[in-house]
Amino acid sequence: MRIRIVGAGAMGRGIAQWAASAGHTVELGDVRAEAVTDAMGFVVSMLDRAVAKGRTTAADRDAAVARLAPLPDPWAAGPDVELVIEAVREDLETKAEVFAKLERALPSSAIFATNTSSLSVTRIAATLQDPSRLAGLHFFNPVPLMRIVEVVPGAATRPEIPAVLTALVEGCGHRAVTVADTPGFLVNHAGRGLVTEALALLEESVAGPADIDRIARDVLGLRMGPFELMDLTGLDVTAAVIDSIWQGFRYEDRLRPSYLTPNRVVAGLHGRKTGQGWYAYGEGAGGPAPEPAVDGNGDRPVFLAPSGSVETTSYAEALAGALEAAGVRIERGAGPSPEALVLVPGWGTTVSGAIGAGGLPAERTVGVEVLPSVGRRRVLAVTAATDPAAARDARAVLARAAGEDPHAVTVVRDTAGSVAQRLLSSIVAVGASIAERRLATPADIDLAVTTGLGYPAGPLAWGERIGAARLLELQRALHAATGDPRHRPTRWVTERADLGLALTEAGTSVGDCWG
Repeated sequence: MRIRIVGAGAMGRGIAQWAASAGHTVELGDVRAEAVTDAMGFVVSMLDRAVAKGRTTAADRDAAVARLAPLPDPWAAGPDVELVIEAVREDLETKAEVFAKLERALPSSAIFATNTSSLSVTRIAATLQDPSRLAGLHFFNPVPLMRIVEVVPGAATRPEIPAVLTALVEGCGHRAVTVADTPGFLVNHAGRGLVTEALALLEESVAGPADIDRIARDVLGLRMGPFELMDLTGLDVTAAVIDSIWQGFRYEDRLRPSYLTPNRVVAGLHGRKTGQGWYAYGEGAGGPAPEPAVDGNGDRPVFLAPSGSVETTSYAEALAGALEAAGVRIERGAGPSPEALVLVPGWGTTVSGAIGAGGLPAERTVGVEVLPSVGRRRVLAVTAATDPAAARDARAVLARAAGEDPHAVTVVRDTAGSVAQRLLSSIVAVGASIAERRLATPADIDLAVTTGLGYPAGPLAWGERIGAARLLELQRALHAATGDPRHRPTRWVTERADLGLALTEAGTSVGDCWG
């Protein structure tokens, strides 16, 4: 296929490298001739690096370079061009101007694709004489390494075009997901579950950025915590995406932005690119402050508060066994002794609620996270009535491990569900809301999130590990405890819990009922 790429910036040159390496002839144009020259040099250097690392051969590199055709004029006639990929700046007027010129220069048979990440594909297409020839083809940076592409048909896109674009993407070694033309498309929309809930936890002073990031990594298994991710992406970019998606979905509570971000953006605290974000960067920056040393009395006895939940009862038994193996004395009976620490395993509930309901000693009762940790970290929740000395002792007890290095223990403020449960519930809820609107298939949602965001599982598959019924219990408890509509159970989870269907199942649609 002969492909013309208009826009030789970071995305355009990445797409050019990807397509040329896969065997396509690539014309690369830009209104600035020097941008094309720089892009060509960059692509050659990347291919040289691939040869040096053994990822390709010198012959394949030479063949890919030979398929690159720098264009002195991006609007030149191109009778053989089959596909145009526009990769210019995110501005509707600019994109409209680009496609107007391309319509005059190229045959009507050429398919047009926009790499927009935030604008409506339908609105861009509406500026064309023939809106039916355009679709979205949203790549992620760096294109050769981010092996996922969103195919986005607009309202007027010809029905055969998404299939052509999907075949192109998959023929070049990437995965394609078909997504409805909605704010944020799929990956950016799904990513709001983690980031918006992390900001909400920070708003409520449940924990600081470093501790939320540690829990996200060591309990949930994310490669990067949400605040590390915001610093990498740039808070200015993240805040704009959050606002755009929230407004686009008519102020959906589940996507609600944080009041924390606007002032930080105005102050230039954007992250790595400005040297200061949620963390400091550059020469002399030491990264997050180290965790406090464990200095409490780890020999105090422990009483695990009873719970009616299968989830928490199972965890309590497992934790009791692990602590006993580490030499901790576990009290069993109707209630704790005067010296015992009381640990409350909660599932969407608060420690303070358990204290009030069970008549537990407030000064020495703390919460423990029940989600199984992927690393050696436990999470301890304290209330406003917790004796600080008891909290230090509880941390020392939870750090103990049988014959191994001690566990890391993060201390957070009591909140419904604790940090990990709220993050996971939000990730699954946003993914489920995408599925219930049929903006993408369950399989494509999970594929896009694992490939595009690097999560250990897609939101629906992750929720299925918990189980629809248990997840519904968590969401209902969060909603009841907070009264915040951001936590309300999704129809997708509720329906599947009632029917015994997997969260990853698309289920029957009305269209399936007709022959």
